[in-house]
Amino acid sequence: MTTPKHLPTRKLGKTTLEVTTLGVGCAWLGRRADGSTDEETGQAAILAALDSGVRLIDTASLYVDGTAERVVGQALRERPALADKVVVETKVRDVRDFGYSADETRRSVETSLQRLGLSHIPLVFIHDPPAGIFERVMGPGGALTMLRQLQSEGVVGHIGIASNNPWDNTPYIESGEFEAAVVPDAYSLLSQVAVERIFPAAERFGMGIVVATPLERGLLATGVAALRPEDHINRQFTPEVLRHVAELEALCQRHGVSLLAAALQFVVHHPAVSTTVPGARRPEQAVANTAAMLEPIPDGFWHDLEPMLATYNINLPPEPTPQH
Repeated sequence: MTTPKHLPTRKLGKTTLEVTTLGVGCAWLGRRADGSTDEETGQAAILAALDSGVRLIDTASLYVDGTAERVVGQALRERPALADKVVVETKVRDVRDFGYSADETRRSVETSLQRLGLSHIPLVFIHDPPAGIFERVMGPGGALTMLRQLQSEGVVGHIGIASNNPWDNTPYIESGEFEAAVVPDAYSLLSQVAVERIFPAAERFGMGIVVATPLERGLLATGVAALRPEDHINRQFTPEVLRHVAELEALCQRHGVSLLAAALQFVVHHPAVSTTVPGARRPEQAVANTAAMLEPIPDGFWHDLEPMLATYNINLPPEPTPQH
């Protein structure tokens, strides 16, 4: 078994984009334990990811109250030789109280362009639209219509859907109207929700899948013993879940595999998945993620893991999106 020296790349569904199988997520860039943000550390995390071979950055207008996009732009300017090789994806929803109208969508994209310092965004997702307003989002005067117009203008490359709530994400993915989807809170060593409807629909329509939250807020990176309170954001880790993770750690130890490598490589093992975007608060986390994605894992590990796969109700209800 040989160890690859560089992160492999895959085509993102039916888009023209080639992405590394590992990206860097920006939702928690530079986040301290008290919830405040250290921008310098956040930028260092992105630079560390790029320097380790990552060529996909996943951000959003709402991440870190807009700071994440600005920090991404600064990082790209710090690495001008890499900037053209990096796929930047962001998301349309620049305020919490967002109605997914055409005008709001154009404003959100323009805000992102300014923060990122770009004239073109390779991939833009509609962010967290509730299933209950599907017709508004998808119909005339809605977010999708405007993104298609911006696509025709050359401002947006490809269009996707991204919702933290898999039950909201699913009908949009099943519509077949999108080229890619970010799938959080639905696929990891602790959740197989995406296998039921999301992945089959994506494969049916040739959509590229970007798996987010593969590490379940850090639990699948650190293991049970090193779990910290700040890793519990939007998660409920019951004693049953922690026992199961301890069993996964024991399996990893028997095969000489790190839990972090198992968690990251598991999600891209699925044929529907092109890449995964674990968040990195600090540069050492970004470096560790790349090393884990390159770590060799014996075939016997995957065989022994199969009967241990299960779905646990670990996600706290998402913050409700205001309806209009």
